[in-house]
Amino acid sequence: MDAEVVLQEEDMVGSWTLLSWLASFVMVFGGALPYVPQYQEIQKSSNTEGFSTRVCLVLLIANILRIFFWIGKQFELTLLLQSVVMILTMFAMLHLCCTVQNTNRVSTKQHRLSDLNLHYFWKWSAFEDYLLFCFGFTVVCAVITLLLLDSVVFVETLGSLAVMFEAMLGIPQLLQNFHNRSTKGMSVKMVLLWTAGDVFKTTYFVMNESPAQFWVCGSVQILIDVAILLQVLFYSQDIRAKLG
Repeated sequence: MDAEVVLQEEDMVGSWTLLSWLASFVMVFGGALPYVPQYQEIQKSSNTEGFSTRVCLVLLIANILRIFFWIGKQFELTLLLQSVVMILTMFAMLHLCCTVQNTNRVSTKQHRLSDLNLHYFWKWSAFEDYLLFCFGFTVVCAVITLLLLDSVVFVETLGSLAVMFEAMLGIPQLLQNFHNRSTKGMSVKMVLLWTAGDVFKTTYFVMNESPAQFWVCGSVQILIDVAILLQVLFYSQDIRAKLG
């Protein structure tokens, strides 16, 4: 009987380990999944007006800050890897948007980061400018973190800023929809996957006793996701067509 009990316990441990690895895999790559249908939507329509590239800005800042937060307070490696994957995903989205916008542009005038024109901030014509901005932001964060790494207050503030920006993820899209008075060009599948992902990761944060900043961020994101879905209901004449 003792041998049977040991085998059962080993099976339970093995199953739990497998589920833990599966959950970690979903956490790392699941955050990038919602952008696949939006990427396809932009490719199909050759139009970027329905998608707010400021979503990319928010996520890039949030995940760069989260990486430096990890340096100061080493939490799950899964969340660090998730940030790296998300940064690469946002660069892929920006590269596509720049390509489509340049193809559709009638005017030969281009807006560059070097123009230092705040009116065209994050509306640059060249993908390289987005890379340069993120590189500069990363260098500034690295220098400040190096100087203040021993400060617990600084590290916790860094973490709070990271999750605050991440919690704002859906706000640019919410405002874009409001400005356009339409959700045309925005992938509803993307928002549904946002919602499912935010529910999953908030549960993951609570179960894994991650820093409080993370589950608070997740809860705020769920509320914003619901607000965007309500916009879809308000602006759309044919819900089934948008889900198709």
